[in-house]
Amino acid sequence: MRRVVSLFLPNWSVDRLRRRLGAGAPPLDQPLILTGRMGRKRVVTACNAAAAVFGARVGMAATQAQTLIPGLDVRAADPNDDTDALDRLALWAMHRYAPMCQANPPDGVAIDITGAAHLQGGEVSLLSDLTARLRSVGIGGRGVIGPTLGAAHAVARFRTDQTIIGDDGIDAALAPLPLEALRLPADLPAGLRRMGFERIGDIAHRPRAPLQLRFGAALGRRLDQAYGRSGEPLIPVEAPETPRVEKVFAEPIGAPETLARYAGALAEALCGQLETRGLGARRLDWLCFRVDNRIEAVRIGLAQPIRDAQRLARLLTDKIETIEPGFGIERMTLAASAAEPLKWRHAAAGLGAEAAPDVSILVDTLSNRIGAERLYRLAPVESDVPERSTRKVAPMAAPTGTAWTPDWPRPTRLFRRPEPIETMALLPDNPPTHFTWRGVRRRVRRADGPERIFGEWGRRDAEMWAVRDYFQVEDDAGERFWLFRAGDGEDAMTGSQAWFIHGRFG
Repeated sequence: MRRVVSLFLPNWSVDRLRRRLGAGAPPLDQPLILTGRMGRKRVVTACNAAAAVFGARVGMAATQAQTLIPGLDVRAADPNDDTDALDRLALWAMHRYAPMCQANPPDGVAIDITGAAHLQGGEVSLLSDLTARLRSVGIGGRGVIGPTLGAAHAVARFRTDQTIIGDDGIDAALAPLPLEALRLPADLPAGLRRMGFERIGDIAHRPRAPLQLRFGAALGRRLDQAYGRSGEPLIPVEAPETPRVEKVFAEPIGAPETLARYAGALAEALCGQLETRGLGARRLDWLCFRVDNRIEAVRIGLAQPIRDAQRLARLLTDKIETIEPGFGIERMTLAASAAEPLKWRHAAAGLGAEAAPDVSILVDTLSNRIGAERLYRLAPVESDVPERSTRKVAPMAAPTGTAWTPDWPRPTRLFRRPEPIETMALLPDNPPTHFTWRGVRRRVRRADGPERIFGEWGRRDAEMWAVRDYFQVEDDAGERFWLFRAGDGEDAMTGSQAWFIHGRFG
């Protein structure tokens, strides 16, 4: 099912002005309005929260606002610059979140995240990341994800208690909203109210013919778009400098083998463009435009810049099963939405030497099949506490320059969290004679330790006196485990003296 983000930016013009002024921006508690022309009349086009408290609102005469609000800061609006900035924001969202993003002037951006939300950890994580990044640069926004752009757009602007609309939750989300939420022409909601209709739920399931006869086709079209009965394609924003190739078909295509053939042709043509510019692709966006105005999008990520047409085509064809051609695809585009300079590399270190294996091929294949966030390698971190001594890095990341100490061996499998066990041991330094873990009692046959690890007091006060005594133990079956006691076995300040298992060897 399609999933669309509608990002609502209620104070877009004011937020942009404050960012542009920087240190010279007026205080947040000073009333501020932006004004523009409506015919011969100068009206308020945007206002900050402080001005709204005094009664300022969009559409009010500017002279009236100046009369009502003492100390009002009045500045000229720049709607054309605001629209251009929305396009740039949509481009940023396209590079970060999904290949299909569209600016919705004057106050929003739409993002089709179908098949892309998992790359950000799910829909909730994607929304949190999106709004947090905007907030960090001084832009307030609210996002809603829904099955249709119309539903997400309406809820983002007219409800504050919902951020995710389920595939079967459109009616419940839209029914209590005012008629303006349907993006109708300005005079249409007033005419509907004269007929006694106040909410979307009042007209959503009424016979269509009488309403269309009286109010025209716009009402029915917006209802159908919001409820998913008719399509509303996003028009992807495009950066002129992005390497891009396109193929238009005389007859719609849909067979998988045909899609694969043209994917290969587009990849070869794109590589020609990249070679001319001395670039390699780091991310590909493959858009298939269907005859019913829907767009099927595929995004491919690459571990390093690539300009190999066969390799790119193979990665694209792996995603063909995610494309629903419907009644046919009439146009295709392939763009390198992220490209970097491609460095020339030696084929081998010298005559007769073997080339180093290129693991990026495997990394690309796996990351595009299971998700880039699930593929990583562990790098050492300077910390004595075992669970803090590693961090995740990208598979092809450069070496960090640090290494684990070889003084004491570490288990091949370190648990995410230490698990409590039941055991018996002589205090303070003797290893356990047996332990029970996950309902299984194991007798200790050999043991080595203790290895004492102190808490990192610089992080928090609770670790000032914390101690762990680690033991490597082997049971009767030959399995080896990593156990520790919280505390030094004598002083209660150093820990609870409880025992835990933290990993296993082999």
